[in-house]
Amino acid sequence: MKLAICAGPATTGKTSVLRHMTRKLLQAGHKVAFLKLDVQFADEDELLAEEFQIPTKKVYSGELCPDHCLVMVLADAIAWAERKQSDILLVETAGLCLRCSPYVHGGLGMVTLEATSGMNLPLKVGPMLSLADLAVITKIDRVSQAEREVFRARIQDVAPSVRIREVNALHGIGIDPLAAEVLAAPDVEKDGRLSLRGNPPVGTCTICVGKKDIGWQAHFGVVRPLENQAFYRGE
Repeated sequence: MKLAICAGPATTGKTSVLRHMTRKLLQAGHKVAFLKLDVQFADEDELLAEEFQIPTKKVYSGELCPDHCLVMVLADAIAWAERKQSDILLVETAGLCLRCSPYVHGGLGMVTLEATSGMNLPLKVGPMLSLADLAVITKIDRVSQAEREVFRARIQDVAPSVRIREVNALHGIGIDPLAAEVLAAPDVEKDGRLSLRGNPPVGTCTICVGKKDIGWQAHFGVVRPLENQAFYRGE
């Protein structure tokens, strides 16, 4: 089975891209399953199930970071897709944590970025871009050719080896190369252990476990004052 994980900031067109990819893959005779991961609301799984009659599932991360949640549920999701006799699992994650990367060794990592979001966006999204295999640029019809070239150059500054694909996600233009990328990805090894490509954030912070006090003096672990670098405080 092929695994493709699609991340990216909100409103970049992730679902539209995956919807057109699903249609292409189904037309080619493949069996697709879809997993949607979001924080507190999503209906993309219902829309794709209704349109394509494919197995879909969604998970709300709730109090967990979405990328943290994906680490927890991905192995179960792969087993679920195999039970559904799917040969491709498409995963859409909220991707809200710019410090983390949701991609795993042995799967295709896609980041979706909109050309209208500003020329410096590629410099801000961190491992979500730098550890991806594929950068999909959407809304290309809303910017000039010069802006598109600068946006591509910014992506290559951050991730020189990433493959860039420009698409019109509204009308499904440029989707064929994306479907080909999925089919060219390696199969997920059966009974193999998947692992993250990037390193998780350093340490466990007291904010993550529920401490609400403001000011680094009230916390321990990895802390950071305004005028200094991060350091470790506590036993």
